[in-house]
Amino acid sequence: MVSALAVAKTVTDPELPMLTLADLGVLREVSEEDGHVVVAITPTYTGCPAMDTMRDDLVHALRGAGYDEVEVRTVLRPAWSSDWITDEGRRKLAEAGIAPPGAAPRRRGPIPLTLGPAVRRVSCPHCGAGETVLVSEFGPTSCKSLRRCRACDETFEHFKEI
Repeated sequence: MVSALAVAKTVTDPELPMLTLADLGVLREVSEEDGHVVVAITPTYTGCPAMDTMRDDLVHALRGAGYDEVEVRTVLRPAWSSDWITDEGRRKLAEAGIAPPGAAPRRRGPIPLTLGPAVRRVSCPHCGAGETVLVSEFGPTSCKSLRRCRACDETFEHFKEI
């Protein structure tokens, strides 16, 4: 029988099907004992609508691999960060035309109030140019924004730094 970890690592994200949950960094831990499997996942943000589907997909994949007792737990601490996306995941995002996130902001103590739009330097995943503009802070999902490249004029999604 294939290990529960190996099976869980094949489950893809329902909103970003080019990535596995492991690529995205939401798959935290998989343990198995006497046929009972416990999987821990962390949402990319509170209220992520894909969590139920992730949970169902993990249970389905593991049961399909012969594990009858499967429990999926949601772990909120530490909170997920876009820094947890693997190098492979970042490569897959770029290949799919989605700009991967830069480094997540490091914050300690009070968070300063910033008025006006956030300034992010995002390179185009199509041509590599760094001159891109924000079209919409929210794309097809809350974790992505919509941008346009000034060099090649292509519109693309950017996975936000969280």
